[in-house]
Amino acid sequence: MSIPPPIMVQGTHPSMLDDDALRTECEETFGRQRGPGGQHRNRRDSAVTLRHVPTGVEISATERRSQLDNRRVAWRRLRLKLARRVRRRINTNQYQPTDLWQQRRQGNKISVSPKSADYPALLAEAMDVIEARAWDVGGAAGTLEVTMSQLVRLVRHDRGAFERVNKGRTNRGWPALKD
Repeated sequence: MSIPPPIMVQGTHPSMLDDDALRTECEETFGRQRGPGGQHRNRRDSAVTLRHVPTGVEISATERRSQLDNRRVAWRRLRLKLARRVRRRINTNQYQPTDLWQQRRQGNKISVSPKSADYPALLAEAMDVIEARAWDVGGAAGTLEVTMSQLVRLVRHDRGAFERVNKGRTNRGWPALKD
């Protein structure tokens, strides 16, 4: 049960970039959707594919009839996929949580809805620290100044991130986190 290796980047994590900065790093293409659909589904180029050029991470959205709706879905999916797959090199002994993390943290709790615009950036930060701590979620929680249950709850909202953490833990011989 191997985990795909992370894609390493320097500097700011791409899921933490503002919309304009992320757009400058991406290629966006439009096309027609395949498969079943409604009366107007294949009349316009409503399918959207995004590719983050520096990392090669690619995502598509085709399920909506509107190109605008598919674009919105695709940008969100891209941020989440970047949060799952792309890592920054960090030194956990000297790590200071980002300003966004500090703003969202209330005592030893982290409050964020998975639908929030901040969620992908917070997930990316959590995953950076968890992977840097070699899948030690308790140690990562201490580095991020939250409880382990709060950190697990944040990661659990994204199925792909949760599976990645559990694969990393089981590869080390540690028990998987409970779903």
